[in-house]
Amino acid sequence: MVTAHRRQPPRVGSPWLLGLLARLLLWGSPGAWASYLRRSSSCTPIPHHMALCYDIGYSEMRIPNLLEHETMPEVIQQSSSWLPLLARECHPDARIFLCSLFAPICLDRLIYPCRSLCEAVKRSCAPVMACYGYPWPEILNCNKFPADHELCIAAVSTDENSSSRRTVPRASCKDCELEEASTAREILENLCANDFAVKIRILRKNMTTTISDFDLDPSRVEVLKHGPLLRTEIPARLQQWLDIDATCVHNIMRGTHAGVFVVSGEVQSDKVVVNKAYAWQKKNRNLHQAVRRWKHHRCPEQAGRKV
Repeated sequence: MVTAHRRQPPRVGSPWLLGLLARLLLWGSPGAWASYLRRSSSCTPIPHHMALCYDIGYSEMRIPNLLEHETMPEVIQQSSSWLPLLARECHPDARIFLCSLFAPICLDRLIYPCRSLCEAVKRSCAPVMACYGYPWPEILNCNKFPADHELCIAAVSTDENSSSRRTVPRASCKDCELEEASTAREILENLCANDFAVKIRILRKNMTTTISDFDLDPSRVEVLKHGPLLRTEIPARLQQWLDIDATCVHNIMRGTHAGVFVVSGEVQSDKVVVNKAYAWQKKNRNLHQAVRRWKHHRCPEQAGRKV
């Protein structure tokens, strides 16, 4: 039997955790999925070097965890293999989902992630894993987790629950980095090779959530080449790119709050994909020269076309 004394409430550091505790108060029994603890389960501080879950919003976790890892070294080793996926920023709730399993919160019962949380994370992250040849593992089979009407950890950032226009970001397989403006000629060749090219200003809206929000400054959009797009639809298409291609935008911004960039890319059905990005800075003289020359430049393969 579990000892009768009651533990101190966990330190609450996140809105999702407040929601979980509120739901917990409404449940008088653990239910099929929120089972009471077995005798061997114990609470332990989440160590600093458990990068996946340290500072997740609570300070203590249960061992064994919900993936049946028995020791802290095993937990740390297994959890660290998921850090590259988090770096891809495939879903804003991916860390909450993984930590609910690797480092379950230390309460008087075991609480699993909701099936909907698993499914939301899988929809966004499984394609990214597939880029590198990894299938979604059976230990994370979403059918193993409880439905939302059970006591479980729910999704926080799904499209359905969001009150803003922002969609859940989808990381892409293709890496996107700032390019070095080596020569003006090379930049002009790149602009010719892509469907569109635009000089834009990007603003970071926050620095606190798992994935930052970015906005396009509508007053700082200079269309260099619109290709198959209408000039009037380019700002909306680029805002969509900012919303969904979290990995690319994150890499371009490099932790800054705002920046001006020349971006170029291709049109793929209902979205635009940025292939190249250059930072608009005084030291990038080749970029400035290329943009000045672009107005009178004619691409060899497009000599007879309007760009």
